[in-house]
Amino acid sequence: MKIVDAANFSTRRDVETGTETQRAAVLDILQAVKQEGDAAVRRFTEQFDRIQLPEMRVTEDEFKEALCAINPEVRDAIREAAVNIRDYHSRQMRQSWMTTHESGTVLGQLIRPLQRVGLYVPGGTAAYPSSVLMNAIPAQVAGVEEIAMVTPPRKDGKVNPGVLVAAYELGVNEIYKVGGAQAIAALTYGTETLKPVDKIVGPGNIYVALAKREVFGLVDIDMVAGPSEIVVLADSTANPAYVAADLLSQAEHDVMASAVLVTTCRELAQAVQQEVETQVAVLPRKEIAQASIQDYGAICVVDSMEEGLDVVNRLAPEHLELMIEEPMAYVGQIKNAGAIFLGPYSSEPVGDYFAGTNHVLPTNGTARFSSPLNVDDFLKKSSLISYSRQDLLTHGQKIVALARQEGLEAHARAIQIRLDNEGK
Repeated sequence: MKIVDAANFSTRRDVETGTETQRAAVLDILQAVKQEGDAAVRRFTEQFDRIQLPEMRVTEDEFKEALCAINPEVRDAIREAAVNIRDYHSRQMRQSWMTTHESGTVLGQLIRPLQRVGLYVPGGTAAYPSSVLMNAIPAQVAGVEEIAMVTPPRKDGKVNPGVLVAAYELGVNEIYKVGGAQAIAALTYGTETLKPVDKIVGPGNIYVALAKREVFGLVDIDMVAGPSEIVVLADSTANPAYVAADLLSQAEHDVMASAVLVTTCRELAQAVQQEVETQVAVLPRKEIAQASIQDYGAICVVDSMEEGLDVVNRLAPEHLELMIEEPMAYVGQIKNAGAIFLGPYSSEPVGDYFAGTNHVLPTNGTARFSSPLNVDDFLKKSSLISYSRQDLLTHGQKIVALARQEGLEAHARAIQIRLDNEGK
């Protein structure tokens, strides 16, 4: 890992817009699925995944096969993680409310769940059962009635057993062996087999990200996710082996993932450099991790903790670890981060898999204005207005004045006609 100038360093990567060729390909796929439905989905699946799909939907037998194939220890871990995630997200649930004024006017807000949501689960270089848990559970807590899951098939035409078992444990049984931009198109427009949804959530490759960007407005989306990133803010008390391990936990995701150490201790910086070299050499995904570290990894040595905090807030990382002597004392100074991990035992994978917090987080600096996936993402709000006669007579002329100021005479007359009638 290279030591860089903290003042000029940035983790921003121009990856979310894709190339003109990629965007053109996505637009062609979206249009084809919109017009041809299942036929286009099958054609693109054969073209990109080299699989012919006699049946797109996962069958009961495939669920049973997955349950037999999965390691019981893994299934138990999935169950316990699901309990933790459900408990954490249940605390986010909002309630509808109404308030009555002395004049008789009632104002309020009705909160309702989305009816049908589409969940995209990756299935390429790695398949993630944890993505099923993190995306489906907040939707279920919100009260979403229907969850349709799509995931690319493997070379044998089947779905990763871990993904199926995670879905089975949650009661998600509407699953389709479809991936890529064609899956996003099917969820958006619907086909003969797959009903359209109201919102699409879940990460994918660049074609999935571009497709989600294109269909936003026809359906809602969670975010356009970029490559993963981690920033570790550390002082001399940090264990260099722990820091290096956590940096590599993100570097192994993607060649464009970003792993950054910000530290007040030059000795720690040098020790972490050595640890990264030692640890990466034995990783199964070392080629990916090495490329990530070489191109997007960095160490920023700062003069003070205050400068380090300034760097962290400017980077607005997806994952932020505070490996410092008194991490809780600095939490109030963190302005921008997707998830904040405090102390040596709060390694980033704890949040990825088990603690209960959501691992769908804003990337590429968007933590400046975005939040982790949460129950609110699956709720919609309706304003409630029951205006009283007294308030209309008291304030009606003000409404008329505002409407006429904006040149909307019909708006003004809709109020004036009531004032003329009720004022008699």
